[in-house]
Amino acid sequence: MIRLHNVSKTYRTDKVETLALKDIDLAVERGEFVALMGPSGCGKSTLLNLIGLLDRPGRGSVEIDGAAIGSYGDKTVARLRNRTFGFVFQSFHLIPDLRVIDNVELPLLYRSLSGGERRKLAREALTRVGLGARMDHFPNQLSGGQQQRVAIARAIVGRPHVLLADEPTGNLDSKMGAEIMDLLLQLNAEGTTVVMVTHDEQEARRVGRIVRVFDGQLVGQEQLHAA
Repeated sequence: MIRLHNVSKTYRTDKVETLALKDIDLAVERGEFVALMGPSGCGKSTLLNLIGLLDRPGRGSVEIDGAAIGSYGDKTVARLRNRTFGFVFQSFHLIPDLRVIDNVELPLLYRSLSGGERRKLAREALTRVGLGARMDHFPNQLSGGQQQRVAIARAIVGRPHVLLADEPTGNLDSKMGAEIMDLLLQLNAEGTTVVMVTHDEQEARRVGRIVRVFDGQLVGQEQLHAA
C-alpha cells in the first residue's frame, strides 16, 4: 500500500545542513499496525510526515497504491492526502472557539459535501470514539483523553485508509493513554491501517510490527502479530 524507496531527507539553513533520514526502504501493507520507535531527534516524525505526504523526500520515491507521487503537483498531493490519511498528534490541535462537532467537521470542508452530510459524518465519528454526548461541548470542557478522542474522530471522519499518529498518548496519563491505545487497536481491527510514532515500548508491543529508527536510518524491525 505504502512504499518508500531509498528515501533521504535533508534540512538546510544558511549555516547548517541536517540529514534527517538516509536511504530509507520501508513498506506498510494494508491493514497493518506499525510502531515507529527510536530516540528523540532520530527522524521518526520526519518519516511519518513523508509517509503522510506532508513533506517530500530530497531523494528517493514514495508510492501510494503503486503510484509514485513525486511527479504530482501540490493540489493533487493535497487531495490524495485528504482522502488517504488521517492525522493524530501529541498536541490535540483542536480549535478552542469551535464546538467539538465543528472541530471534527474541518477535514470535510475540502470535499464536495453538503453541510448536512458533513454533520452526519461528524456525528458518526464522535459516536464511534464514545463522545456522542459531547458534540456541543467546547474543547476546554473536556479532559485530555476526551480531547484526544475528538482528535481521533477528526482524523477518521473522512474514512481514511491510513491513520498516522505521532505520540498520540504523549500528553496523557497512563490510564487515558491505555484507552487511546485500545481505540487505535479497535480501529485497526476494523480495517484501518495505523502507523504510530511512540517512545513507549509497552504500547509498541501491542501492535503488529515495530520499526526502529536511529540517526535517520532503519536499524531493525520486529514482527509481533500478523496484520
